[in-house]
Order: sequence, then structure tokens, then C-alpha cells
Amino acid sequence: MNPQNFGSQDNKTLTYVLYALYIASIFSAGILSIIAIIINYIKLDSVKGTALESHFIWQIRSFWWYLFWNVVAIACVCLVVFVYHSPWWSATPLLGLAIVIIAWIWHVYRCIRGLITLSEDRPMYQ
Repeated sequence: MNPQNFGSQDNKTLTYVLYALYIASIFSAGILSIIAIIINYIKLDSVKGTALESHFIWQIRSFWWYLFWNVVAIACVCLVVFVYHSPWWSATPLLGLAIVIIAWIWHVYRCIRGLITLSEDRPMYQ
């Protein structure tokens, strides 16, 4: 793919910054990912029709799936704390922890894969 299909250099730089925010959000309790997703939605129209649009879609989908799996993990812990008091349910927090760890690894993978693909001047989903 030709670099001109990526639109302006400013938008490409912004995409790098957004990937960095998503990675840094892992260490900021997700605060930086909220900033990144807001920027993704605000700037999505400016990258329509370029290869960067696929990166924005990739980032947006990564955010929402990562949030979903973290909510599922929190629900597992809340089940034990607030609902079930049986010893059998004591393994549920371990399931929640496993979900958090797997989701974290998956999120890091998605960010790194996106960064590598962007650095190779390729759109996602190819």
C-alpha cells in the first residue's frame, strides 16, 4: 500500500499516539484509554477512506472488547462477594483473575500488532 493512502502525516502520528495511550492505559487503570477512545471517535471522520480508518476501527474494537472482558471479570468477583457464600463459588475470583490476565495479554497483543502494521504502512485486516 502506498503511503499516500494514509492521508496526512498528522493523522498517522495521531494514530501512533493513540496506540501509545492504549498501551499506557494498562498502567493507568484505564484512564488513558478513555482519552484515546474519545479521540478515536472525534477524529474518525478525518481518516475515513484512508488506511488509517482500519487502524481506528481496530483500536475502537480493541477498547470495547477489553472493557467487556474486564466487566465480566469484575462480575465474577462480585458474584462471590455479594451473592454466593458457598465454598464451591470460591474459585470464581480465580476465574475473574484469569480473565483479566488473558484480556491484558490480548490487549497488549492487539496494540503491538497495530503498531507494527502501522509502521509497515499497511492497513489492518489484510
